[in-house]
Amino acid sequence: MESYVDELAARAKALLAPGGGGPRRIVGIAGPPGAGKSTLAEAVVRELDGLAALVPMDGFHLADVELARLGRADRKGAPDTFDAYGYGALLARLRAPRDGETVYAPSFEREWEQPLAGALPVAPEVPLIVTEGNYLLLDEEPWPAVVRPHLDEVWWVAVDEDVRVERLIARHVEFGKSPAAAREWVLRSDEANARRVASGRARADVVVESDAERLVVTPGRASRA
Repeated sequence: MESYVDELAARAKALLAPGGGGPRRIVGIAGPPGAGKSTLAEAVVRELDGLAALVPMDGFHLADVELARLGRADRKGAPDTFDAYGYGALLARLRAPRDGETVYAPSFEREWEQPLAGALPVAPEVPLIVTEGNYLLLDEEPWPAVVRPHLDEVWWVAVDEDVRVERLIARHVEFGKSPAAAREWVLRSDEANARRVASGRARADVVVESDAERLVVTPGRASRA
């Protein structure tokens, strides 16, 4: 990963106005479950050393009590188990905060498998937000209308499929599922979501081939307009 983190950090920094000032910028990192989005986002934010804050999409998971009420608990992680409108509203607020405002974003606590409100402070002087999640490039409503317009660029993380699946299974085991239950969940639920987001790769500004340690820069939205 080290081979392209520097390049990605430089690309993000180039979005900022010379000498500081100007509007806050937001870079999104998308990809299927288990692709390594969080790891890459954390690495880029560390490399930017105070210029960026990380605000993951996962803080907008619906709570288990609401998923149970809606009858969606058995497919937690699907697009309709997130508050897409709330996420879009936060991105809009992050992009244009009031003067001196610290914006508080929710996190997702894996130990509890629940969102936690107000856990991530974004100071007013931070000029760049990095956000990551499965559905930043999903072409199903309401995601294209409420999320994509707030993102200056979106990077897609690609990885070998077998590696990705085994990584997901290991994650579920780490947070409490048995190996058999973890594999069943991944192959039924997570892989259904991976298939839904796959077409987003073609709409990304950058593709990060994480297993091949290379970047593929694709035409940005201005070039495709």
